[in-house]
Amino acid sequence: MSFAISTRDTVQTFQCSHFPVAPTVTARTSRRIQSSVFRSGVPSTFFCRPLSKGSFVRRDMTTTGQTTKPKIVFDWRAEAATHAPGSAFEMAEKVVNKLFRPIPGSSVSEEGKRTHKVTVVGVGNVGMACAQTILTQELCDELALVDVVEEKLKGEMLDLQHAAAFLPRAKILADTDYRVTADSDICIVTAGARQQEGQSRLALVEKNVSLFKKIIPELMKHSPNTILLVISNPVDALTYVAYKLSGLPPNRVIGAGTNLDSSRFRWLLADHLDVNAQNVHGYIVGEHGDSSVPLWSSVSVGGVPIISYLKQKHIDYSPDTLAELHRMVVDGAYEVIKLKGYTSWAIGYSVASLVKSVLRNQRRIHPVSVCSQGFHGIEDEVCLSLPAVIGRAGIVSVLDSPLTDEEKEQLQTSAKTLALIQNKLDM
Repeated sequence: MSFAISTRDTVQTFQCSHFPVAPTVTARTSRRIQSSVFRSGVPSTFFCRPLSKGSFVRRDMTTTGQTTKPKIVFDWRAEAATHAPGSAFEMAEKVVNKLFRPIPGSSVSEEGKRTHKVTVVGVGNVGMACAQTILTQELCDELALVDVVEEKLKGEMLDLQHAAAFLPRAKILADTDYRVTADSDICIVTAGARQQEGQSRLALVEKNVSLFKKIIPELMKHSPNTILLVISNPVDALTYVAYKLSGLPPNRVIGAGTNLDSSRFRWLLADHLDVNAQNVHGYIVGEHGDSSVPLWSSVSVGGVPIISYLKQKHIDYSPDTLAELHRMVVDGAYEVIKLKGYTSWAIGYSVASLVKSVLRNQRRIHPVSVCSQGFHGIEDEVCLSLPAVIGRAGIVSVLDSPLTDEEKEQLQTSAKTLALIQNKLDM
């Protein structure tokens, strides 16, 4: 029979021959077994043996007077070789290789440090919302703030430092000199000019390109192995600019893209259906802007595909209704800006979710702005949002989402819209 012993660090499973019947291992029993086996100086193999050949076992258990925790980890990949063709292991490998595709030119390495440093460039409303959510979610050990306005920068740093008694411990630094950003794991760029009334999007991009030509080289000088996370708008064009200026492989440059748009999309559907937004799944892809594309064909609630369900149950719906819901998503930011003057908290939480996925190697799927050439028939070298697996290496791979012909056409149109802007930039 086998039983599991739960320790603080891991759950350890053992095969034991001394019990004729399966016992109920309670927490108290578990502690007694741990005490007698792992602290008595008796070799663990006298009592237990690992379940399988693929397990990894530390056997340095005989040192008296020391508390040693053995680790047994089941490695299914090592076991996969023993299974016949057509097994679940072989099928899983085939699915993974087809469903998730790395960006050409990526350099994926998941080795990470034990401590995490995050830099936020720009201490405006968005930058400080990002800093605040990252701190409260205990995502970094060191936070560096950079801005050109020295007094505001110092004030924001002190304001956060004064909350030290209420926050997880983190070192907070601020300076106008980019040396403060040295060895950052992630550099978040929120600095940028705001679009003025009557100003074209191209004019705004050109103004922010000039700013990025000062920011990105400085970040790379002090943190050459960082991951760049671009928040400044227009985010897709500036993600492309950051990629070109940084010289980083494409997986290490991420734009916030439609991560927040997709959250607004999910919230809107959840609000209409009166369910939790975490049980609504759906993506907005393409440009973070007017030409974005809602992937209605893959929207699901509790695992139920909505469009398929409506058709199966003969429930009438109008394409105009779907278009109206999408328009509400696109106009969501404008409504917030009209009411309070700027957006901050939602983008702050969106950024924190991306930082968490990277630093903790969560491998969650986020719709973010990535180098999209070659995906879904996109021919231009543009950055736009696609569902991507995010981990310690940045963009681990891009999800090969099945699109309808209409969705694919809309996505390619969105790419062409962005390419027209990018081609006019002085890069």
